[in-house]
Amino acid sequence: MNAKGFTLVELAVVLAIVALLLSTTLFTLSAQTENRNFEENRRRLEQVRELTLAFAISKGRLPCPATSTSLGQESFTSGTCTSFYDGFVPAKTLGFSPTDNEGYALDAWGNRIRFAVANLYTDCTGTATPHFVNSTNLKANGISCQPNDLLVCRSATGITGTSCGTAFGTSGENQLMATSLLVAVIVSGGKNLATASTSALATTAGRIDEAANLNGDRIFVWHTPTDSGASNGEFDDQLAWITVGELYGRMVTAGVLP
Repeated sequence: MNAKGFTLVELAVVLAIVALLLSTTLFTLSAQTENRNFEENRRRLEQVRELTLAFAISKGRLPCPATSTSLGQESFTSGTCTSFYDGFVPAKTLGFSPTDNEGYALDAWGNRIRFAVANLYTDCTGTATPHFVNSTNLKANGISCQPNDLLVCRSATGITGTSCGTAFGTSGENQLMATSLLVAVIVSGGKNLATASTSALATTAGRIDEAANLNGDRIFVWHTPTDSGASNGEFDDQLAWITVGELYGRMVTAGVLP
């Protein structure tokens, strides 16, 4: 009795099935890795939030952002922040980890996490400046002070230096968080930051919304992730923020204010 082996057609079918199973497995593993990175990144941004609030309770003020030369420490110049909007998480000041070898906080993809704090304010009983990053002034001015600069928009289309514009057709619809609400914004550039790490490069790559988070001004953009086919290009930035209500509430509860 003759032993019967696989025909070439049968072997080709088997190989195709094996290849399909391997590709499906690899896709599943890749998706699981991306999901883990996403969740880890959210955890890191939340950790920055909590450490910033803890710092405010301990020091009676918000920390200043780190600059590219301050080695992970908050950066002061003449009693105020060197940069309010175009800086990084002051990881050494806050005690955050992980960091790179220069002391800057890293997101889940190894990018430095950006950090902005409010500079402008309104409705104060006092006028001493700066307010949110100076413990003496913050207490003297009182908790009636409201921030008046940081903005988060849903799209970069039509935004100006002071407004989210009307990207969705009606004034106010593009605004996600108003200037009167935010005292700090924390920004992760996501996985794709490595391929467009500056505002100019992001703009060239067609990532218009991501470019708005890299240009160093006080207006930021956040929405759900999009691919390169979206009208404003690929977007995978993650943002977190602290509201003035959270800041004052924590400080009042801790007995730091009023």
